[in-house]
Amino acid sequence: MNAVNKVTFKQKLQNYIKNPASLCLFILVCVMALISVAVFLYMVIYIFVKGIPYIKPQLFAMKYTSDNVSLMPALINTVTMTLASLLIALPLGILSAVYLVEYARPKSKLVAAVRLTSETLSGIPSIVFGLFGMLMFVTAFRWGYSMLAGAFTLAIMILPLIMRTTEEALRSVPVSFREGSFALGAGRLRTVFAIILPAAMPGILSGVILAIGRVVGETAALIYTSGTVAQIPKNLMGSGRTLAVHMFALSSEGFHINEAYATGVILLIIVFFINRLSNTIAKKLSKGKKQ
Repeated sequence: MNAVNKVTFKQKLQNYIKNPASLCLFILVCVMALISVAVFLYMVIYIFVKGIPYIKPQLFAMKYTSDNVSLMPALINTVTMTLASLLIALPLGILSAVYLVEYARPKSKLVAAVRLTSETLSGIPSIVFGLFGMLMFVTAFRWGYSMLAGAFTLAIMILPLIMRTTEEALRSVPVSFREGSFALGAGRLRTVFAIILPAAMPGILSGVILAIGRVVGETAALIYTSGTVAQIPKNLMGSGRTLAVHMFALSSEGFHINEAYATGVILLIIVFFINRLSNTIAKKLSKGKKQ
């Protein structure tokens, strides 16, 4: 096996040498990959070195004060904001993708309009979503600066992402799955929910991971909608800050830069844990599907 791999590598290397353009492109891709990894490692190591010495028990107090600069209220608000946003965006995004792939005609004007709209929304800066959320949910709906206004704003932000990833995941399911289900007498609705969606679940989870990452790291949209109050609100109509907004507030004030780095460490750990958990679930679903 090793001999085969060595021969294959030598053959590829000879092909690259014969074609200078391919060799240059291969080297460029390798260099860019190394630069990306190096920048990522530098950022992570820098934040950990700056933040870990300042992770103290007072940072995890349940109530924020100007003395302890606790991140626990922001952490709880982050979890609440993430769950509320996903609760709004996931059903809409998944069902929209199911309609586009399984029910709508591929070349219809409605499908083209929906895809154009979702792609346009994906490229809009987050601060524009924040201004829209402030005008719509905070002012027009009179919700004020609240967690609910922030959740709806973030749901609109991540909706195109969930739609596109779910759509691609549904398209990756083999046609034989649908044909086999129809041959056994199952209807389209049962085929979608019993066969297609479970098979596409790993791809859908990938979109959910990306959506969670965007929600957790968002600041501009939430400053204009959920506010910057450093306490746990009594309900979704109360104002509260997430971890990302908490970091921004500490760094902008200039008095608690070290605590901002410590908050960044906690945020990185949370994102890493979420990614690992989601990947584990996706692998288990893939193994169960193969069995």
